[in-house]
Amino acid sequence: MLAGGIIVSKWFVKMEGTMNEQNIALKLDDVEFRRRRRVILTKVNLEVKKGEKWVLFGPNGIGKSTLVQMMSTRGFPSEGTVDILGNRLGKVNVFSYRNRIGLSSVELGRAFPPQEDPLDAIVTALTATTGRWRDTYTDEDYAKARSLMREFGIEYLEGKMMFKLSEGERTRVLICRALMADPDLLILDEPTTGLDLGGREIALRALSRVGAEQSDRAVILVTHRLEEIPQGFDHVAIMGRITGNEADAYADNVAGNDPAPGTIVYTGDLEHGFTSERLSQVFGLDLKVTHVNGRWNAYAV
Repeated sequence: MLAGGIIVSKWFVKMEGTMNEQNIALKLDDVEFRRRRRVILTKVNLEVKKGEKWVLFGPNGIGKSTLVQMMSTRGFPSEGTVDILGNRLGKVNVFSYRNRIGLSSVELGRAFPPQEDPLDAIVTALTATTGRWRDTYTDEDYAKARSLMREFGIEYLEGKMMFKLSEGERTRVLICRALMADPDLLILDEPTTGLDLGGREIALRALSRVGAEQSDRAVILVTHRLEEIPQGFDHVAIMGRITGNEADAYADNVAGNDPAPGTIVYTGDLEHGFTSERLSQVFGLDLKVTHVNGRWNAYAV
């Protein structure tokens, strides 16, 4: 009887572990990244479950964009493992699941042919390509792309060319593209870059709806601006230096030395993450953090 109980117990443990793995959209385990012998990131650990809405927050130059490259299958760690939608990065052909990842980033924006129609730049997300070649798309596909363009206030861009767009217009095209294929993992890298006040508020309103949606889609919004975090996002990973802070990193750069690597120093809810004490420690500057009417902000004191 005891032996049978042990077998059943082990079966339940195994099943529970399998279910937990199936519920994970993204997992970074002890990730390190080196470039030209310099350690850029080290000891990075993060687990994002299906349906969760995360903010990846940190100073400029801390390594956020490097992490985005890995999370979107466009870069690889020097050490550690990255699991995306059940696929181990480097073990599975990335093109077999890249179309399940929606990405908006400045670097991706540079990949389009200069004369590409913004409408085509959005709809080609369905095939995870940049540039309209021999692929064919349905009237329903284009109708959905136009609907996204209206939602972000850029329907007037249809028929124009990507190289003629302002930075803010290009940013909104990329957000629409990231949403086009109803991805299982949505990564928005600095989604308000280049937007004026009106464009920013339109984008934040739409992104708040993304944050509030009830679905299995995991969302990661990457930013260094507290005031541009939409409502509806309830998890945060805060990046800082493995030792010291940004003031120390600046001093190292001025002296010609390599700053300490970046890492994730906090994961959890926003209320306990965005404290004046924590952000002051990260930036090496006395900061006061406020949260009023659903919007975060910080200023030096």
